[in-house]
Amino acid sequence: MPKHGKKYNDIAKSYDLTKIYEVEEAISLVKKNAKAKFDETIEVAVRLNLDPRQSDQQIRGAVVLPNGTGVTRRVLVFAKGDKVKEAEAAGADFVGSEELVTKIQGGWFDFDVAIATPDMMGVVGKIGRLLGPKGLMPNPKTGTVTMDVTKAVAEVKAGKIEYRLDKAANVHARIGKASFATEKLVENYLTLVDTLIKVKPAAAKGQYIKNISVTSTMSPAVRINVLKPLGK
Repeated sequence: MPKHGKKYNDIAKSYDLTKIYEVEEAISLVKKNAKAKFDETIEVAVRLNLDPRQSDQQIRGAVVLPNGTGVTRRVLVFAKGDKVKEAEAAGADFVGSEELVTKIQGGWFDFDVAIATPDMMGVVGKIGRLLGPKGLMPNPKTGTVTMDVTKAVAEVKAGKIEYRLDKAANVHARIGKASFATEKLVENYLTLVDTLIKVKPAAAKGQYIKNISVTSTMSPAVRINVLKPLGK
């Protein structure tokens, strides 16, 4: 069992860790206990009744949270020709082609999201082994391989997050900051869960969502009622 600090343990004693709360109550409780000196990130963990080993039970994609994440993300775009100016006009932080590949090969990774036009994937493929492990490889499933550079950059800047089933059949995602109003965090949460329900694989059997919990950077997780995931 991991060891936690006194503050964490004090928070854990302040409420019933085994209780299942409704969405609004759970998020309010996490916000109340986010007492660090920095603006803690609020995250959700969704345990799904899927087998990650099966190709027909994989889920991966992206969703734009209506209230953003509270995090400013640096966007890199691999493009050439007219798409360079389009990416710059859309607000991309870095735009280029082969010169960016060389820079990354040299160990530079000062960006959070990479977008590429389809005609650049041959070039980007040269550094796939570097981008892949860091979760930075552009992918059509997450909308980061596209000719609509303006839309892709705008969505990332507006609060687009990626989700992916991990080896333990969980999906982890940030839904905002502790400074967000409860209703905004709830709205982001509902958008994420609704999206996961919509992409439910046809091969999934039984109860799709097994459990959901919400936590902040420095506090214990609070369990949420999965029987009413959309607040209905």
